[in-house]
Amino acid sequence: MNYDDIAKLFENLPAADTTSEAASVSREGTLTKPAGSLGRLEDLSAWCAAWQGRHPASLDNVGILVFAGNHGITAQGVSAFPPEVTVQMVANFAAGGAAINQLAAEQGARLDVIPLDLDTPTADFTQAPAMTEAECAAAFTTGYDAVKDDLDALIVGEMGIGNTTTAAALACALFGGAAADWTGPGTGVDAAGVALKARAVTAAMDLHRQEFGDPMRALCCVGGRELAAMAGAVLAARHRRIPVILDGFVTTAAVSVLEKMTPGALDHCVAGHVSGEPGHRRLLDHLGKAPLLDLGMRLGEASGAAVALGILRCALAAHNGMATFDEAAVSGQVSS
Repeated sequence: MNYDDIAKLFENLPAADTTSEAASVSREGTLTKPAGSLGRLEDLSAWCAAWQGRHPASLDNVGILVFAGNHGITAQGVSAFPPEVTVQMVANFAAGGAAINQLAAEQGARLDVIPLDLDTPTADFTQAPAMTEAECAAAFTTGYDAVKDDLDALIVGEMGIGNTTTAAALACALFGGAAADWTGPGTGVDAAGVALKARAVTAAMDLHRQEFGDPMRALCCVGGRELAAMAGAVLAARHRRIPVILDGFVTTAAVSVLEKMTPGALDHCVAGHVSGEPGHRRLLDHLGKAPLLDLGMRLGEASGAAVALGILRCALAAHNGMATFDEAAVSGQVSS
């Protein structure tokens, strides 16, 4: 797809299936518990049914896509790790040695890792646009095409040294504020390192500000290949009516492009967790999404979303497996 093809994908996005959602809500009211007593688990059951377009919803086939990319901004010294770690971690994923390998296996999810031109980092966005429109569109298309039609739910994640600086720049471009509002320790830099990251983001804002009226241009100017791919994958999930569990700061910054292009474009997404990266909570507030978990995680790799998948599984297990008042011969609530 080219840039114009991608723009057309935002037209007439599929809506949730209100019939399936209503069926979930109706059954919820018949189950052997006080109304609302399972809190957000009840909402999650209805949300999942609405986007799968069936009731009862199920999670037999969950996919995790982790996209990897390298970033020219690392030339500014913004990371505690050298850029070659991206390639090394992709090899670790392939060998089954990363955290997400263990979490995916534990949750019964299929993991696919997709490296994106790791030998060609994006440009240093303090000096030039990170990607050309063609490069951004190619990465977006890779993500879009990676989503299989048969998924019951999708999780997306990333690996890319330097990409918390990229995410901070993209969030700042999309939502404004000072660079310091969005920058954090990332892989573990100290206060001086965080200040350096903020200066890099400020430089990017000064250089590219005139482009930020178009969210896709913002992605080209200060994004990265793995961010573009995640945005493409989440848009593909919307077209295929696949519910999505979002991961951390980098993932959320990437998909914010979709919401800025078309408000409501992330209605099929739930925030799996809020990360320890300080800009993430601010970003979720802008998107109006309450996280399922707050565990101080900041690894990336889709790890927080993979843990949150267990919450969604519990929601459906309770909804689909509980007896109704009639089935259990339990008296319902007395009318006042």
